[in-house]
Amino acid sequence: MRYGQIRQYDIANGPGIRATVFVTGCSRHCVNCFNEEYQDFNAGSEWTAAETERLISYLQDDTNSGLTLLGGEPMENAEDLLELVQVVRRAVPEKSIWVYSGFLYEEILAQPARKALLEACDVLVDGPFVDALKDPGLYFRGSSNQRVIDVAKSREAGKAVLLWPDGR
Repeated sequence: MRYGQIRQYDIANGPGIRATVFVTGCSRHCVNCFNEEYQDFNAGSEWTAAETERLISYLQDDTNSGLTLLGGEPMENAEDLLELVQVVRRAVPEKSIWVYSGFLYEEILAQPARKALLEACDVLVDGPFVDALKDPGLYFRGSSNQRVIDVAKSREAGKAVLLWPDGR
């Protein structure tokens, strides 16, 4: 897996102060993507054990609320990210894990590796960014077509359950 950056402190991609990992590689190419440079599957650096150790140290900080996975496209790095999420869960089980994806919840469930990653996370922000639907007033998403989904409640209900039904 390749990544573009790791942030120790991020307040824009989930509640509280979070550590974030931006993977590289995305085939969706949303118009006006906020991370266009991370669409390239060869961009960034190779993930190693050193990055895992650094990330765990960030997450062990009491001020940290959890981990957020972004990109690029995390679901196009699902197998490698699942391994990382499993390590994180063992090290800091009390921290929440969010994942952003241009794929819809229903599309993710249809692909086994992506579904496994999703089920290891707490919250999914799904759907492609649509520039015409851009709304800076929304919680933790860029356009109004995107949803903030509670993964556990969705699994129980058998359908996507929104964390904030009105998006604000």
